[in-house]
Amino acid sequence: MTNFEKLPAEQFSLAQSELGESQDDPTTQGFIRRERPIAIDLFAGAGGMSLGFEQAGFDVKAAVEIDPVHCATYAFNFPQTTVICAPAQALSGQDIRDRSGIGTATIDCVFGGTPSQGFSGMGKRDIADPRNALVGEFFRLVRELTPRSFIFENVKGITMRPHREFLHRQISMMEMMGYEVRHGLKMLNAMHFGVPQSREHFFLFGVRYGEQLPDYPTLKFHAAGRRPMGFEAPVGPSVRDALGDLPNADKFAALRKGDSVQVESWGLRSAYAAQLRCQADADWHLGYKREWDPNLLTCSARTEHSAESKRRFAQTPQGAVEKTSRFQKLHPANVSNTLRAGTDAARGAFSSPRPIHPAFPRCITVREMARVQGFPDMFRFHATKSHGARQVAQSAPPPLARAVATEMIEALGFKPIAPQVTLPRQDPALLGYDTTEATRYFDVTHKMGKRERNRVAAKNGSAKAATETAMP
Repeated sequence: MTNFEKLPAEQFSLAQSELGESQDDPTTQGFIRRERPIAIDLFAGAGGMSLGFEQAGFDVKAAVEIDPVHCATYAFNFPQTTVICAPAQALSGQDIRDRSGIGTATIDCVFGGTPSQGFSGMGKRDIADPRNALVGEFFRLVRELTPRSFIFENVKGITMRPHREFLHRQISMMEMMGYEVRHGLKMLNAMHFGVPQSREHFFLFGVRYGEQLPDYPTLKFHAAGRRPMGFEAPVGPSVRDALGDLPNADKFAALRKGDSVQVESWGLRSAYAAQLRCQADADWHLGYKREWDPNLLTCSARTEHSAESKRRFAQTPQGAVEKTSRFQKLHPANVSNTLRAGTDAARGAFSSPRPIHPAFPRCITVREMARVQGFPDMFRFHATKSHGARQVAQSAPPPLARAVATEMIEALGFKPIAPQVTLPRQDPALLGYDTTEATRYFDVTHKMGKRERNRVAAKNGSAKAATETAMP
């Protein structure tokens, strides 16, 4: 399989003139070499995996996600990608090709991670959890899309009984359908790939027979604050490296009602923080640059804690768990514990349990969570703390996704280059949509959970009362 795509004659002539392909080379006559491989993200969430794959050199052409609020956030951050707001089980591979405009083009990689709560050790690990059936939907769509490769991501629990047998059945089916699969079921921890957080992810690689099957990426860092492991590598970033330059959100009155504010003075940046500020070309890796305002502190809505909570937070030693809330207070010299996602609207919409800031008596903001997760500051999340925190915690850390995607790109034979295109700034209204507004924006239906229905009813009741009061 080559990395050349057959084009109609008129398109070939245009592409040839733009990219300088030689008309004298008979092996490329009528074809155009694709410098960047094509990928599709299934169960995309807010786009952590997509960002990592883009930074590695992939062009993510389509993203499938059921949650319209996540879809709106994804659309803001990836204006070049077709967002398909629909349940995966309602789509066919041909639907995705048609709606994204990919058509008959070769898809180089399908990647994604199904909801992990049904497998997580932090949850019930219930084999009957309906979310677990979505693993089968991922592999069904891979078979229908027929990509050259796939990467499936999930949590450690999927490799343990009773889920392991189900996973092995999916692997056997993929092998019967013409894919070679990397066995071994290896876990990767984000803290070994430049993320200041201990967070394990499972990745499964597969390629069509005849393609080169990549190996797992080499560990790149020792974890800050932990005993070095048996390999040569520098020490990775710490919580202090991630948060040290960010101003204290509690100093800005504007963050009581909003999630962003202009900031004139930032703290001293570590090498890790400087990279996430995207001030140098290299900080974008092989991804698309975005138009953004580096002096706008975003995703930083304040949390108004009670005086008693602040007292308890202040008295809790760094690295310890606060006894009443059960929140962990981050230690500045260590990596963070695993950020947790809370629950979605269908399961009560309970907020993510955010850790306590190591220096201030409050929970960390969504932006501070994003720093700990490896997201650059140009990446935006939903304006509310509940949605925004859940979007961060449900995402795969982009540096880890980038490391995995780089291995696949090399195995597929691509040598991608950084795009010479800057993506325009998008409408920030996308980041403020509630479920009803996002559903309307994407023209889809959405089944609300009980808590969400009660919240909407209360909101509508308040509006009705206000209208009746104003009537003569």
